[in-house]
Amino acid sequence: MSELHDECGVIGVYSTDDTVDIVEETYLSLYALQHRGQVGAGIAVNNKGTITYYKDHGMIPEALPEKELVRLGNGQMALGHVKYSSGSAVDHENLAPLVMRYGKGQLALCLNGALTNYHELRDELNQGAAIFQSNGDTEIIAYLIARARIKSLTLEEAVLEAVGRLRGAYAIALMAPSKIIGVRDPMGIRPLCFGKIGSSYVIASESCVFDSMGGEFIRDIDPGEMLVIDSEGVHSYRDRCGGKSAICVFEYIFFSRPDSIVDGVSVNLSRQRAGRMLAQQHPVEADIVCGVPDCGIESAIGYALESGIPIATGLIKNKYIGRAFNNRKRNSEYLMRIKLNALKNNVNGKRVIVIDDSILKGKTSKHIVSLLRKAGATEVHMRIASPPFKCQCYLNSDTTSKDNLIAATMSVQEMCEYMGADSLGFLSQDSLKELVRESNLDFCDACFTGNYPLDVSDTSREDKYSQKIKE
Repeated sequence: MSELHDECGVIGVYSTDDTVDIVEETYLSLYALQHRGQVGAGIAVNNKGTITYYKDHGMIPEALPEKELVRLGNGQMALGHVKYSSGSAVDHENLAPLVMRYGKGQLALCLNGALTNYHELRDELNQGAAIFQSNGDTEIIAYLIARARIKSLTLEEAVLEAVGRLRGAYAIALMAPSKIIGVRDPMGIRPLCFGKIGSSYVIASESCVFDSMGGEFIRDIDPGEMLVIDSEGVHSYRDRCGGKSAICVFEYIFFSRPDSIVDGVSVNLSRQRAGRMLAQQHPVEADIVCGVPDCGIESAIGYALESGIPIATGLIKNKYIGRAFNNRKRNSEYLMRIKLNALKNNVNGKRVIVIDDSILKGKTSKHIVSLLRKAGATEVHMRIASPPFKCQCYLNSDTTSKDNLIAATMSVQEMCEYMGADSLGFLSQDSLKELVRESNLDFCDACFTGNYPLDVSDTSREDKYSQKIKE
């Protein structure tokens, strides 16, 4: 089980039918992105140019109670957001959507992103007497758009000028009085796609939104593209397209839902492919293969298909753990015991191959090995469907310093001994290309190699603005 924190999820909805309950449509669509964030959720609704919103901490039912949805009323457009499960506290001001009022009216913004020049931009805006209510990237982007609009630019021109100042990974959903705008960073590090649900045009972080709502996935928004939806239809701005691409490879390993198609690649098939390659690269005699829920399951299926070893359920995950659980002041071992348990009748007396998506600090993997041994497994062989995670990620996952990553300080054999496993094997670095072979984009693998696709030096500066929230 990866110790990565999920990424945020964004949705923008533009309805062409006044009879559509746009709040309900947005609310239900957010459930398809709950895996990308469990610490908070919010919805903003545009009713004839007036934007109302509600956001709060917790998973969707907790953050967006029925009485607040009713209060939002109805409208023609809406934004939705789920906030990722940060290891640190997230103030209410850092939840999304961010709704602001400026000289040209109201704007609402949602972001799945991490700006690598956050400090530089905030310093510049502070010198211009900007007053900040949060310490996240979304407010930086909002200020840049508002400042560009002062120059009598159109909203589209202002957004393009603002995002031209950004460095990093981002997928932005923006709502103005008369339009919805989606923007993807020039490298396409974060996913963003476009489709229809009934009479509504929708931009979303993942294609699973359209499947779950009975809609139609039209296409991915290209790296660098800005898509504008208004009363005249859908408009594409592609001036920033065509450069080097670098989608985060962890979208296929961990972040995205298995039923999503991300830039032409089936996440489910990519993970099964990883399992097949693991079986080829690290074979071992065993009685059963099991996957760590949730993201190790598809790779375990691939390993079993390739090796011919039967697959079985070896670990059970408690799926009813929400914000209250995450905020409990308990030690990590206690929390892991509540979250995972071994299925004794399946593993007792068996040689077990257990497949996980990644290893960061190694504590969860050590706990899994211990669980299986206590349940009677005679051997436990760990197989990881990605290479060793050695470097801090500044663009996607919420990893802390490199010193906290077990693969940065231990050899594979040392990690195996620390976890108490009989053997340990990682997917080879060269195999990553095979995972995403159908994609027309290149990918970022900096967490494994340290080869970042853009300058990340500003992110390592001492944060003068307390703990910067990654979105």
